Amino acid sequence: MPSFDGFAIEAVCAVMRVGKKEGEAGRGYTRRVARNRGQASVAASTKPAKITGALALLGAALAWGMSFPAQAAASEVVGHFTFIAAKSAVACLFMLVLIGLRRVTARTHQTAPSGLGETERAARFGGLRAFFLAHRRVLIGGIVCGLVLFVADNCQQAGISSYPPEAAASGRAGFLTATYVVMVALLARFMGRKLHPAVVVAVLVCLAGMYLLCVPLDEGFSGVYLGDVIMLVGALFYSFHIIAVGRFALEDTLWLSCAQFFTSALLSALCAGAVEGATPLDALPAILPILYVGIFSTGLGYTLQNIGQRSVDEAPAAILMSLESVFAALGGWLLLGERLTGVELVGCALVFAAVLLAQLPLFKRARSS
Repeated sequence: MPSFDGFAIEAVCAVMRVGKKEGEAGRGYTRRVARNRGQASVAASTKPAKITGALALLGAALAWGMSFPAQAAASEVVGHFTFIAAKSAVACLFMLVLIGLRRVTARTHQTAPSGLGETERAARFGGLRAFFLAHRRVLIGGIVCGLVLFVADNCQQAGISSYPPEAAASGRAGFLTATYVVMVALLARFMGRKLHPAVVVAVLVCLAGMYLLCVPLDEGFSGVYLGDVIMLVGALFYSFHIIAVGRFALEDTLWLSCAQFFTSALLSALCAGAVEGATPLDALPAILPILYVGIFSTGLGYTLQNIGQRSVDEAPAAILMSLESVFAALGGWLLLGERLTGVELVGCALVFAAVLLAQLPLFKRARSS
């Protein structure tokens, strides 16, 4: 899963801002990037800090990529609604732990530090009512983003579950999900934003890659897996999710993550009970994949991504984060014995190239800054 892919949000916001500087989200993002860069200027000026940051981003991509083999393993023992409900609940709890650690750290100061979220400031100095008033936009954003994430995550897991045993589910899922980066760059055009020429090329390259990956040469379109179709629908909703999160980019990211995971967990749990007839105990056979995806892929990946982006420029960060799909294929091969054919590997390479091309405006902006 993209797992609330922070890098993608940063990259997509940059792509969507090309040729249009006005707008509250654009101005807020620019201020936030400038503030973060200012706070990290000392660390970023040293080579060891850049190496550490690059390793952290690589670790985040690895944690996210390895979630695909975990999801493939879980799909054999639990339904997709049950899995998404359980892993989203674990992710929500993990976010609460991070919020608690932030509050504990803040207690060393007599007043709320500038880096403390609005929710902590309201809870500490204004009581519960002030907490919810200050948190109104975060809660709305969490519900909106959670609704979209609920559809995207369940499409992804349902797609993985739909693959036959002979299909390399992890690798296919990883690269098909990665197409959401290209989709977001293309959707920016329909939102009145300027479309970079590289995005047009990226779309064509992505289509060629998806054809080689999904359409068997000897069977044609009749041989396309149902899982591939569902996966692309999920990728489309991930692109909607990235755009939705971008609308609330100025909010407290920890609480926004917590709220959206709670929303997705609640909706998935309701569907698990109604559609799959599942109970909380039915998730136990997949407890290890659930804990991995909920804690390491989401929590650890989130933490490493934030550490890495403090000292690594956006362009190299984009490349490192794009390796998530590569790690998904490698993980499926090493852990599950999945193998992609030569033609499918060429398709994966084209999809990966398209993902990088779609972020070319980010590279040009980094070079000019």
